[in-house]
Amino acid sequence: MTAPIALTMGDPAGIGPEIALKAWAHLRDSGQPFFLLADPGLMTGMAETLGLAARACAGPDDAAAIFPDALPVLPVALAVEAHAGKPEPRNGAAVLESIRRAVELTSAGEAAAVVTNPISKAVAYQGGFEFPGHTEFLGELTAHLDEPAPRGPVMMLACDELRCALVSIHTPIAEAVASLSVDRIVEVARITHRALKRDFGLETPRLAIAGLNPHAGEDGALGRQEIEIINPAAEKLRAQGIDITDAQPPDAMFRPDARPGYDAAICMYHDQGLIPVKTLDFHGGVNVTLGLPIIRTSPDHGTGFDIAGKNLARPDSLIAALAMAGNMAARRAAA
Repeated sequence: MTAPIALTMGDPAGIGPEIALKAWAHLRDSGQPFFLLADPGLMTGMAETLGLAARACAGPDDAAAIFPDALPVLPVALAVEAHAGKPEPRNGAAVLESIRRAVELTSAGEAAAVVTNPISKAVAYQGGFEFPGHTEFLGELTAHLDEPAPRGPVMMLACDELRCALVSIHTPIAEAVASLSVDRIVEVARITHRALKRDFGLETPRLAIAGLNPHAGEDGALGRQEIEIINPAAEKLRAQGIDITDAQPPDAMFRPDARPGYDAAICMYHDQGLIPVKTLDFHGGVNVTLGLPIIRTSPDHGTGFDIAGKNLARPDSLIAALAMAGNMAARRAAA
């Protein structure tokens, strides 16, 4: 890799600062540097507490030189001092600025990918955030950049054993069901299929599609969405050359002997995809955004306000997110 990865601060009162330093300690000899967009004072203080090192950098070009000795921190000043476990809406502007700058640097080729630390949506909303989550915000920030149609963002949760792409993301379940359509399923599946080829190196991806209702509708006895929406979408996708199943019973398709039969599952709503991934690998799951002109991954957990500042947070998911982002960037560069 010729460019470092840009890691956002997340909520500075959460576990983001701690896991960023712990991930640096784990990856400092990996050959894939990253830098954190955050407040240098916060990070040097946290580093001292953990017995690690953080150092302000002038820009991404400095990151590789600093990385073997300290976590490079590209300054983004907080409005008020951050205290672990005590979220402060007045720091919301700095949290969003961290994300914007990471996207700008990656779009300009100065960073290889964006990895986002967790934010609290409730706190972000108090600070003026107007999007359901990171995924939708990143779609807006990259809307002016070229990307083949259909365009994301599509949210996919991934671990070593399973990948789940979501038809609806941060949507109340009643709205998710009401908004289900053939066109949306086709769009998500096509974006997922392209990403599996471009970013994950699969020449002929195989997709499985989850039913919405118990037993995938039981031939209409338990719901007709499979007959009227999901299976027609699958038929349309097969006509376009995409290997995809008809609707599978969602209570059976994630069992160990079924998972080797597909490379990603297309899930109808948020928890349908997150529950199996988090059950299989709660600490190592990764949230990856598909269908964007830049690469973005994230740890698959929240801000951890209850354990922030107590040296209890595990960096496993952030380490996996950084590794996945680096691998995806390398494949795009090679292509």
